Amino acid sequence: MEMAMAQNRSTIPINVGVVFDMDAWVGKMGLSCISMALSDFYSSDHGSDYKTRLVLHTRDSKRDIVAAAAAAVDLLKDLEVKAIIGPTSSMQADFIIGLGEKAQVPIISFSATSPSLSSFRSPYFIRATLNDSSQVKTISSIIQYFGWREVALIYIDNQFGEGIIPFLTDALEKINARIHYRSVIPEFAIDDRITSELHKLRSMQTRVFIVHMTTSLGAKIFTMAKELGMMSEGYVWIITDAMANELNSMDPSTIESMQGVIGVKPYVPRTKQLEDFTTRWKLKFQQENPTILNAELNVFGLWAYDSATALAMAVEKSRNAGASFQKLHTSGNTTYLEAIGVSKDGPKLLQAILNTTFKGLSGDFQIVDGQLRSPAYQIINVIGNGAKGIGFWTRENGIIKDLSLRSTKNGHSISKTNFGTIIWPGDTTSVPKGWVIPTNGKKLRIGVPLKHGFSQFVKVTRDFTTNTTTVTGYCIDVFKEVMDALPYYVPYEFVPYVTPDGETTESYDDLVYQLFLGTFDAVVGDTTIFANRSQYVDFTLPYTESGVAMVVPIKDKNRNKAWVFVKPLTWELWLTSFCCFVFIGFVIWVLEHRVNEDFRGPPWHQVRLIFWFPFSAMVFAQKEKIVSNLARFVLIIWFLVVLILTSSYMASLTSTLTVEKLQPELLKSNEYVGYQQGSFVARLLAKMNFDEDRLRPYSTPQECVDLLSRGSANGGIAAVFDEIPYVKLILAKYCSKYTIVGPTYKSDGFGFAFPMGSPLVPDVSRAVLSVTESEKMVQIEKAWFGKYTCSNSSASPSSNSLGLDSFWGLFVIAVVAATLALLIFLTTFMHEHWHIMRQSNLPFHERIRILARNFDRKDYSSHTFKNSELRDAVGVLGHMDCPQSPHDNLSMFASPQTNEPPSPSISSHTEQIFHLPGEEGGTPPSHEENVAVSTQESVIGLAIDLNAGR
Repeated sequence: MEMAMAQNRSTIPINVGVVFDMDAWVGKMGLSCISMALSDFYSSDHGSDYKTRLVLHTRDSKRDIVAAAAAAVDLLKDLEVKAIIGPTSSMQADFIIGLGEKAQVPIISFSATSPSLSSFRSPYFIRATLNDSSQVKTISSIIQYFGWREVALIYIDNQFGEGIIPFLTDALEKINARIHYRSVIPEFAIDDRITSELHKLRSMQTRVFIVHMTTSLGAKIFTMAKELGMMSEGYVWIITDAMANELNSMDPSTIESMQGVIGVKPYVPRTKQLEDFTTRWKLKFQQENPTILNAELNVFGLWAYDSATALAMAVEKSRNAGASFQKLHTSGNTTYLEAIGVSKDGPKLLQAILNTTFKGLSGDFQIVDGQLRSPAYQIINVIGNGAKGIGFWTRENGIIKDLSLRSTKNGHSISKTNFGTIIWPGDTTSVPKGWVIPTNGKKLRIGVPLKHGFSQFVKVTRDFTTNTTTVTGYCIDVFKEVMDALPYYVPYEFVPYVTPDGETTESYDDLVYQLFLGTFDAVVGDTTIFANRSQYVDFTLPYTESGVAMVVPIKDKNRNKAWVFVKPLTWELWLTSFCCFVFIGFVIWVLEHRVNEDFRGPPWHQVRLIFWFPFSAMVFAQKEKIVSNLARFVLIIWFLVVLILTSSYMASLTSTLTVEKLQPELLKSNEYVGYQQGSFVARLLAKMNFDEDRLRPYSTPQECVDLLSRGSANGGIAAVFDEIPYVKLILAKYCSKYTIVGPTYKSDGFGFAFPMGSPLVPDVSRAVLSVTESEKMVQIEKAWFGKYTCSNSSASPSSNSLGLDSFWGLFVIAVVAATLALLIFLTTFMHEHWHIMRQSNLPFHERIRILARNFDRKDYSSHTFKNSELRDAVGVLGHMDCPQSPHDNLSMFASPQTNEPPSPSISSHTEQIFHLPGEEGGTPPSHEENVAVSTQESVIGLAIDLNAGR
């Protein structure tokens, strides 16, 4: 006992203020948890050795901002506390943190969650709880998961309620969702005010409600919503952690009215330490508050426990000695607030708290940027008497069913298996679509053009008997399909646009400009997306083919042109083809000259053959046989090239002769051209330097055809410029008479126009993509335009000429094949006659001359010459023992002892010996050659005699 008293006398008491709403549940629970935290900490093995002890001084803020501020001033000025735990609400904290900064005293709140309170505003404010903005990504992930695009936000009208709005708005915009309506309810609203707001929400199309308010006010809202039938099938209610954290302490009747509600709250892992503390806390709290039955601990109590533990550790770590405040030098007129001093230990204590980390009851306790580090969030579903966990959300994985799962390569997953089974309002498992047709929703005024021509696109019919207007057409049907594809309902009505002084829409620019003036909410029709128009309206993605084309009558102007046959190919392709023909002819001649009699003869005959053979092969009219395998390989490749080239030439020539539609030189000949009345094409023609006097408008397809049929010289037009959808409509009926020629000029097609910044544009654009990629679009086109059966109507004369860029690959293949065959032949030839190149006693040019002369002679080793008499003679000589002439450098015969047939080298040598003066390719003989010739003649005679004797 004396040792314990001595130890108590040796500890340093540290005054700490506590400012709570003592009559509120959070205040009662928080104070109880703080007291148990200090008791547990200082009785532990670790805390018992501490020299400091926190001494609590509690003050009741009485749910009032002024009372909370007065309590804080009293604690700072009179008791000179080193830190303040509290206050309970964000509104109270907004004022107190200013006092803490002035006195350099840390203000630690475990329940002030408003994002407007920030450590950047005051470094001495420490949020030992989670910022409300940390849960908005969890909420937006839920919205994205189910594909809802609009929500209504119901929040309390104070700093706590408003703080989450900008963060939630930004998070929803990132997933292409938006807050359709904000319902602001005062903290102390009467029942009639709440009922009025709920009636307003029920009349809207949005059925997804996000509730962010205190537990007491939220309970009243859900009770009344159930009475009004707003907790039935089709509704979606999502509550933030302000209510989700306190579900276990709500009245059972309130829980009954919240069946099917989805909520998000910080995830607290279940541990043995937490279970033991919960049991001890219930017993202690019941003893201290016998009137409160079935009290349940929530996360705010755990944060209060961890906050007190962290403060006790930080005070010891900062070696706080309980130094007094430093008083400021003030005058006699000093106010009460100005008399507050500055804590000498404040800066050190602040740093110690920020650097304190440990494993607390709520999880890992760590202060990051002045607030508690955000853990994973748990998603709950109110079912029966409480809440059931249906999933989790983490920064790494997004929504997952189990925290043990790891993130995928694609990041956040939105798989339909990420949630457990959800019971929605109305006791159903069917996911609500999030919207209904509103009972009093305002209809969008959709402006449509009123015109007489091209009624297939937009047609306005007035029934004067019933005084009703019916709008039909291709554009209207597409718009209806697009609106049906939206994930929510949008009511609308069509309103024809008529100029004040006319009966029809004269200018589409004026129609689109009505959006900017606020006359319409959207414009639907054959309205082209144009840069000038996009400066004051927003367009959706186009739903038609884009471009402006020129249409002219089909005329054959080439029947009397003598040189039309050269037009199918460009001059580059003609020149390349000729060069390739000559090259292939030369290669074939080289490969066949020594082995084929058809490729021999006088020089002029052989040159003619080089040019003749590849051209005759083009029509398969060649008479010469091909005996060399290499030549056959080259010819097979060449036949492929010739076949493709001739086929392409014939197709292009046929097109040129039968459907050649020359684009008239409109500018040079000063021809008249046509354009659709009210279209932007008139401005396009002006940019192309067409004279305005030479432009003639038309309003209907029939009028356009009449102008084209008359021609420019007879009061009509030579060509018409219009957008491709209109052109297709004309050609679908008159494709045998008219066709598209020339280039297609850039435009962006038809689109739906909305006011600048309209939130509908992204959703409608996505719906346009969905409709245009479906079979429904094809059905609509067939219904209004019929079946488009014309083929090759868009061929232009400029595109009929085939260029080298279309065939250069074929020429490369042919040239490479021919070159490869030539290289193989030359390599083989040089290998057979390499002994000539090794004759060092002859000049180089003489060796080349001998090689050339040998190339010009027949190759008797070839199978084509095996049956000749000369071959037989050489065969006989091959068995004779004849001495070699001393003047023969080329080794005329093989070894006289051999009984083997002559080798190819012997044959080639023999062919050289048998080459007589006066033969083709020969040269005047020298003296040595004459001697050799005489010897050769004798040998030939002997060979003939021997052959005859046999």
